[in-house]
Amino acid sequence: MSDLVTHAHTLDAHDPLAAHLDAFVEAPGVSAYLDGNSLGRPLRDLPERLAAFVQNDWGTRLIRSWDEQWMDLPTELGDRIGRVALGAAAGQTVVADSTTVLLYKLMRAAVAAQPERTDIVIEEGNFPTDRFVAEGVAAEHGLTLRWISPDPIAGVQVSDVKAVVSEKTALVVLSHVDYRSGALADMKAITDAVHKTGALMLWDLCHSVGVIPTELDACGVDLAVGCTYKYLNGGPGSPAFAYVNARHHGLLRQPIQGWMGAGDVFAMGDAYAPASGIRQFISGTPPVLGMLAMQGMLDLIEEASIEAVRAKSKTLTDLVVRAFDEELAPLGVRLLSPRDAAERGGHVTIGHPDFAEVTKTLWADGVIPDFRFPDGIRLGLSPLSTSHAEALHGVLAVRDALV
Repeated sequence: MSDLVTHAHTLDAHDPLAAHLDAFVEAPGVSAYLDGNSLGRPLRDLPERLAAFVQNDWGTRLIRSWDEQWMDLPTELGDRIGRVALGAAAGQTVVADSTTVLLYKLMRAAVAAQPERTDIVIEEGNFPTDRFVAEGVAAEHGLTLRWISPDPIAGVQVSDVKAVVSEKTALVVLSHVDYRSGALADMKAITDAVHKTGALMLWDLCHSVGVIPTELDACGVDLAVGCTYKYLNGGPGSPAFAYVNARHHGLLRQPIQGWMGAGDVFAMGDAYAPASGIRQFISGTPPVLGMLAMQGMLDLIEEASIEAVRAKSKTLTDLVVRAFDEELAPLGVRLLSPRDAAERGGHVTIGHPDFAEVTKTLWADGVIPDFRFPDGIRLGLSPLSTSHAEALHGVLAVRDALV
């Protein structure tokens, strides 16, 4: 164990992102926060940002702020997320609604644009929201769901996709990073395989945005959706984002026709006429307050670079896998994530029959991972807010709770 501790401290001593650790709020009584892949820590300067917003943007400028800045905030912030984290050129990303609502909008728009096609393809273990929305859209349009059944640890492979898609496929919906195992899908190869059938590709980026460089434009992705409260630290309930490749603008029409997506918002016209470009995917009044917290995190990611964030993510998860081998495997714990850092995202999942009770013990002791039914613990490692020593402390706490 002493070698592990020494290794963790050495990694921290040479961590080029170590200075950013102090930018985050420390929770009293928490010695290891390993759930940044579910809810990121708030930044220390967030209270000042919120106070300035209340005092100035809202309190002083009042409704004038809509004209001065808020009306364009969904697209401006979308462009920034696209530039900093998604590899997306301007004019293709918008911040609005929840992940669920945006998934619905994009799925409905995609299948409505291809009425001659009859199938939606989705992975059977995808996050419930993705599956539930797909089921609803399929029912509305009389479509058939085709299920991919991948290896639960390795995740969806190109061969899995090729075995299911056909000329009947309208849309394929997959997660870039599996929310259970952390398996990282090959975005470019899978997107290419889907396009060869003439279908559209929609990626769920909830567990990859802000921790993995994502090249949406270069991969030719059609559509993508992601949340902002995980690695973008936007806070509970912060709005999601949608990406629609520019080649589909004017061809895909979103189904929730609200006034904020109209071409002339204040015309109060008799009939809906959509705005041009990505703005048409807005429906109602943008959640301006919910867009505040993530802006500070985008500052940090841009300063550090998403490539440097990814590099630290790999050293963090590699350390956890090594600690698993030395300290947890002998206790009957199973590794439920890929071993190769290039094949996994920012979390590592481990399994044991006693983990439901172990999680309760860990939380009581100030070590915060999350439990995933039936017997998994996810160790989520947000690179800008997590040290290697903290990650190791969490693994050793799991060990101590088992013995």
